[in-house]
Amino acid sequence: QVQLVESGGGLVQPGGSLKLSCAASGSIYSINAMGWYRQAPGKQRELVAAITSGGSTNYADSVKGRFTLSRDNAENTVYLQMDSLKLEDTAVYYCHAVIRVSWGVPGKDYWGQGTQVTVSS
Repeated sequence: QVQLVESGGGLVQPGGSLKLSCAASGSIYSINAMGWYRQAPGKQRELVAAITSGGSTNYADSVKGRFTLSRDNAENTVYLQMDSLKLEDTAVYYCHAVIRVSWGVPGKDYWGQGTQVTVSS
């Protein structure tokens, strides 16, 4: 059983900062990629940022220069540092990972339960 446990959401004023964490636990052989998606009310879920096991990162254009994704491979944890937050960053943020549970088994998508980020004055 694999779990992704998120923390760090909350309410912040425009221009403020928040840091999200996501820890993967359970029967894990390897993690190919980890990252964050978000879904605002009435909108589709969208990629925010992702990082591969080798450290390559990919960011949505809307967050480039403001958000920083980092990964602790030893702890199976990713961190999303969100700075200069805007009203439009308000959404439920979901941790995502592609995880192999044993050798020879293809990676599978796993999702966290979601954490609310609200940017409001």
